[in-house]
Amino acid sequence: MRSKLFVPGTRPELFAKALGSAADGICIDLEDAVSESRKDEARDIVRQLLQGSEAATDKTLIVRVNAMDTPHFERDMAAVAQPGVHLINLPKPASAAHVRAAIDALERAERANGVRSPIGMLLNIETPSALRLASELALAHPRVKGLQLGLGDLFEPLGIARREPAAIQQAMFAVRIAAGEAGVYAYDSAFADIADAAGYRAEAMLARNLGFLGKTCIHPSQVAVANDVFRPTDEEIAHARKVVEATREADAQGLGAYVVDGRMIDIPFVIRARAIVESARSLGLLSD
Repeated sequence: MRSKLFVPGTRPELFAKALGSAADGICIDLEDAVSESRKDEARDIVRQLLQGSEAATDKTLIVRVNAMDTPHFERDMAAVAQPGVHLINLPKPASAAHVRAAIDALERAERANGVRSPIGMLLNIETPSALRLASELALAHPRVKGLQLGLGDLFEPLGIARREPAAIQQAMFAVRIAAGEAGVYAYDSAFADIADAAGYRAEAMLARNLGFLGKTCIHPSQVAVANDVFRPTDEEIAHARKVVEATREADAQGLGAYVVDGRMIDIPFVIRARAIVESARSLGLLSD
């Protein structure tokens, strides 16, 4: 999921456009994009969308619900835990117990709505405590599939400049390491300055270099940039294929380390090469 495009829950006319876009994932938002006075309306709109045929898609389908400490959480979960939803995006998880309670609510809603394929959880890391506890949150339950960084929510209340490179890099690194400990993916934050395509690309490239899976898009114009940045390059694919082939030969000869393109290769590099080849295959960049 290189790109994940947000759609406000109160804008059903945008849903078909989002599904027809080049985004790998769609996130229907019941939280920040919906005013308090329209929460009930948005919930009903999204329920109807998810229960209709227009929700059928091969994209990753996500719904961001309201946080657990709001009066909307339980009703959100009951409404949107529907067949075809892949992930629930949970804002501001406070503890591992908090995550498990959210998943209990998700399981109740799944049973009530006849969901047979378990829905995963994408946790937002957007508070100081969540950043400190990120690995515990990620390890809280097998349903947790990823951690998503929320830089605006994390930085603004603390007076940290949203575009401060050192702060961004440290937050990204911490989330990526926590996700790595739990064996889940790390996903990058939204970028509010829609007109600054160069800034979006630079931040996406930093996230890519730190091992993030993809980046959030709040406008369709950001989708192409995210897809391009998080696509394996032709050079990476070519080298990864060489590594995979050399590994087969080295295994047959009983070698633990060997050289490809002048670089020493052992297990960590093989793991990375296989991931690149798999990503390229999933994107249709390899036919074999």
